[in-house]
Amino acid sequence: MKLSRFLYHQTNHGKNDVRRILAAGRVCVDGKVERDSQRDIGDFTQVTLDDLVLRNTSAVYLMLNKPAGYLSATVDNEHPTVMELIDVPETLHIAGRLDRASTGLLILTNDGKWSRRLTEPKEGFPKVYELTTAEPISTETAMRFQQGIYFAYEDLTTQPAELQILSAQCAQITIYEGRYHQIKRMFHAVGNRITSLHRLSMGAIQLDESLTPGQYRDLTQQEIDSVAH
Repeated sequence: MKLSRFLYHQTNHGKNDVRRILAAGRVCVDGKVERDSQRDIGDFTQVTLDDLVLRNTSAVYLMLNKPAGYLSATVDNEHPTVMELIDVPETLHIAGRLDRASTGLLILTNDGKWSRRLTEPKEGFPKVYELTTAEPISTETAMRFQQGIYFAYEDLTTQPAELQILSAQCAQITIYEGRYHQIKRMFHAVGNRITSLHRLSMGAIQLDESLTPGQYRDLTQQEIDSVAH
């Protein structure tokens, strides 16, 4: 959004008044006087008019070690949600949900553009999980996953996934999409069932081993930039 339009919508001033206000140097953007009406204003651009703060939202990027039993949702009438574990003033959303029984890396942010890049299948960021199954994992399973599994409901075939069998009923899987209940549905397609699912990483962001279940921390600048660039 252009600065002039932003001011017009955020104040009671008309368009002519907005031009005069800008010309008088009464508007600051990110702490500096700004007279250019065409300056782009982003979601996290600080804007002040005289001493009035019109926008001062900071970008927030958090890593949570999600415990079992919490929904990846903002609010629920029956079950606790992951938002109850977070103590920040900003309104956050979840970048790549985990179901209630699943655990591990969960990213929460208020930067929609950044989170869409991390989770969009076309971006191809790898998501790595450790899992256990109800039945032994056959050697053919890895080949089936590499070829892709057809989901009739969406009428699509999953992108190739990499399965590393660690023991008879334990494996590590890397997927590049993150579709609805994707891993559970893939194992269901080969006649097996997931009994536990733990996310280890998304892209270059790895779950901090120092975080106990329910704990969280800010992402480092390097972790944030690994998605932004």
